[in-house]
Amino acid sequence: MIPLDLALFGTDPWWLVLIKVVVLFVVLLVWTIFNVWYERRLVAKMQHRLGPIMNGPFGLGQALADGTKLLIKEDFRPVSADRVLFTLAPLIAGTAAFSAWAVIPFGGEVEVFGVRTRLQLTDLPISVLVILAVASVGIYGFVLAGWSSNSPYSLLGALRSSAQMISYELSMGLALVAVFLYSRSMSTSEIVEAQGQPFVADFNVFGYRIHWDWGMQNWYFLLLLPSFAIYLISMVGETNRAPFDLPECESELVSGYLTEYSGFRYAAYFLAEYINMATVSAVATTLFLGGYHAPWPLNALIPAMDQGWWGPLWFMLKVQVLISVFVWLRGTLPRFRYDQFMNLGWKWLIPISLVWVMLIATFRIAKNLQWFSNPMVMGGMLIVIVALFAVWWLLDREPEPPEPEPLGPFDAFAGGYPVPPMPGQKLPELADLVPSKLDAERTDA
Repeated sequence: MIPLDLALFGTDPWWLVLIKVVVLFVVLLVWTIFNVWYERRLVAKMQHRLGPIMNGPFGLGQALADGTKLLIKEDFRPVSADRVLFTLAPLIAGTAAFSAWAVIPFGGEVEVFGVRTRLQLTDLPISVLVILAVASVGIYGFVLAGWSSNSPYSLLGALRSSAQMISYELSMGLALVAVFLYSRSMSTSEIVEAQGQPFVADFNVFGYRIHWDWGMQNWYFLLLLPSFAIYLISMVGETNRAPFDLPECESELVSGYLTEYSGFRYAAYFLAEYINMATVSAVATTLFLGGYHAPWPLNALIPAMDQGWWGPLWFMLKVQVLISVFVWLRGTLPRFRYDQFMNLGWKWLIPISLVWVMLIATFRIAKNLQWFSNPMVMGGMLIVIVALFAVWWLLDREPEPPEPEPLGPFDAFAGGYPVPPMPGQKLPELADLVPSKLDAERTDA
């Protein structure tokens, strides 16, 4: 029977596992402080402002001062709130935020104090499913926060969080299925290594072999572009960030599930939000952007930059670019209406994800069974595609509007009290008047 430490952490000794845990914890804390400063500075540049500049060099001390203030600030709790769950909720959210990073690889194999190890705390055959499971557990921290606060605004924010998680985690999971089909693995390290292989297209169409070798890496953001786009949209909705920050909508819910929180417990949610933003960006980097591999053409021109301790540098740069996308969306897009937000998830992202996964599965089967070399199969597939487009075009056509029925004479007092005229009706005293050109234009518009 394999010991627990070897089963989860490979051949790493216990002291090396402990070092990895401490380093990962410190890196996430420091990275969060930097991202708070980075978001303020980037939004300030977009809005032609200076941002934090007073405390520390380039204002770097401002985020640290804000965190210190939250830690020493008096922590209030409403009298009617549930004492246990009110304190437990931010701990659940914070713990889940840190736990997801246990299976995310920062780099490949390196040597640490004479021991060969991977720059990853642990890896499992189902590492991606572990990340999704931890994210699902983390939502309990937000739901319990709203319920235990005993406040209508907090409760509505918690309900929105749960609905948002269910809606966009489905589309996020479906977007990842295509990655599993292509890489034939759910292990994060194996998916990264699969993307490090050269991108080679090799087909046999009607007996002719088509072979392309572009010298690029096999990054899935290019091969699975619809999945990458769906994941990017879903990860913004999953993290409650603008324009999908409806659970914290200050124009309607004061501050949503966070309304009654302050001090250290508020800081835990603040930390969890920024770590979750880095987590979904790290998953996108791992599954779609080659993980810790150097971008092309650096990997081909300088192979040494695609191995060793260069891995964490490329990984963090890619994650930071995706975090910049979060900031860019916050600084440019207005908040969605709730019905628009739900329609996007249920009516567009989930159906498109299902169709795309079916197409990817069909393509993989066709390639393995060499259907592309059979003219009959190719002709049948072409007929099916044309038929589907024809059905879609016919169903998408809007019916012509019916002819408007002639309206009878308008009686403003038909119901016993005066009512305004409907479109196309006129008041009796205005029936003989000739409308001006401006009124006619307004009526046509």
